[in-house]
Amino acid sequence: QVQLVESGGGLVQAGSSLRLSCVASGRTHSSIIMAWFRQAPGKEREFVAGESWSGGRAYADSVRGRFTISRDNGIRTLYLEMNSLTPEDTATYFCAAAILGYGSAAVPRFAKDYDIWGQGTQVTVSS
Repeated sequence: QVQLVESGGGLVQAGSSLRLSCVASGRTHSSIIMAWFRQAPGKEREFVAGESWSGGRAYADSVRGRFTISRDNGIRTLYLEMNSLTPEDTATYFCAAAILGYGSAAVPRFAKDYDIWGQGTQVTVSS
């Protein structure tokens, strides 16, 4: 079983940067797909960015060009570099993983497609 633990959240001013980390432990698989989601109060959980086992990446339109996802397989850590933060980025950020096999390298964008979740880390951006 894979466990995910996020860190790196905090309170920052608009225009600032933050880097989130997600450490994976337990039995992983080379076909694992990992992603970041976020959820603001009263809103549904939404896709932010994801990286496939193939190295392909996907981003939500709202963060493309500002956020960068990357992975260090050596230390089994997923990162989310967030730049030019705005108050609209305020949310709890969750790391998620799915082991779907090698049939498709596409990064799923729906939370229902991921079955492994971290506990979340809060990001608050003040104006």
